[in-house]
Amino acid sequence: MSKKIIRFSPLTEVMYYILISLLTPLHGYGVIKKVEKISQGRVVLAAGTLYGALNTLLNNNLIVLIGEDKDNKRRKLYKITDDGKELLKYEIMRLSSMVESGIDEMGGIE
Repeated sequence: MSKKIIRFSPLTEVMYYILISLLTPLHGYGVIKKVEKISQGRVVLAAGTLYGALNTLLNNNLIVLIGEDKDNKRRKLYKITDDGKELLKYEIMRLSSMVESGIDEMGGIE
């Protein structure tokens, strides 16, 4: 794992879910709806929060602008980059390890 990628860890919950949502290209409103769905309603993004996060991700080459929605030219489409995928894999491994350690220390979670 490159130091460039690790420096973004740990991701906030918002950034984590935005990156997951952009495994398939989406526009901003699509990201808002997908994040709400995959987080089971725990994360509800306001437009300002979303666009601030998208700008940060764009500026750090973790996502890329790929064009416009064919049905609405004002909607910009974004997708995750290879660096973004590498970071997402790292975060999933990190979070999985944390969960596993917690379960082990508690003797299970029943």
